Amino acid sequence: MSKSVLQEQRHYLRAMGIDLWLERSQVQQRGTSVENGWQNLEQVVAVCQRCELHLCRKQTVFGRGNQQARLMLIGEAPGGEEDRQGLPFVGKAGQLLDKIISSVGLSAEDVYIANVLKCRPPNNRDPNSEEMAQCKGYLQQQVDLLQPQLILALGRIAAHSLLDVSSALSRLRGQPYVFAQTQIPLWVSYHPAYLLRNPADKAKAYEDWLKVAALLK
Repeated sequence: MSKSVLQEQRHYLRAMGIDLWLERSQVQQRGTSVENGWQNLEQVVAVCQRCELHLCRKQTVFGRGNQQARLMLIGEAPGGEEDRQGLPFVGKAGQLLDKIISSVGLSAEDVYIANVLKCRPPNNRDPNSEEMAQCKGYLQQQVDLLQPQLILALGRIAAHSLLDVSSALSRLRGQPYVFAQTQIPLWVSYHPAYLLRNPADKAKAYEDWLKVAALLK
């Protein structure tokens, strides 16, 4: 049986709530391999010079959260505070995101957070297509290592990058997609930074998050 077919079967089994039983040695071997994979990937990202963003960053922003989480949150790119701390979503938008996660009954153990870009664009401008293309492989490897039960794209740019579409965010919300060539379900919602500027849409975002939480349970 090919690896891709086996992975597909495992995603279906997990979605149906069926436990996957492996010999202890297999579990230990995979755990060690995945842990090494995370460490190696983060080291590679830390010294990346694939695009010109490495010239103006303070440091790369790899990700934060549980590396065995069921839910992967993917945003756009680091901001100023993220660039200083080396962690995604740690500014005001991150504080709002943490509150939203808690409000729907999820915890820090349930999520892993990353961005499409690992470096901050100057003046927080939108990422361009070349920058996203150079970072795409890193994000794909993070998904492969995490193997989340569900992915939530936060904001228009993240959704466009992950789905390769250009539709308005309002048209992308509320319906399931899959990530790339995997069978991992992907949903779309507002970026917390957008919600800080447009609080009237917080109710819609909350609906999205309630749906995501229900799918995880």
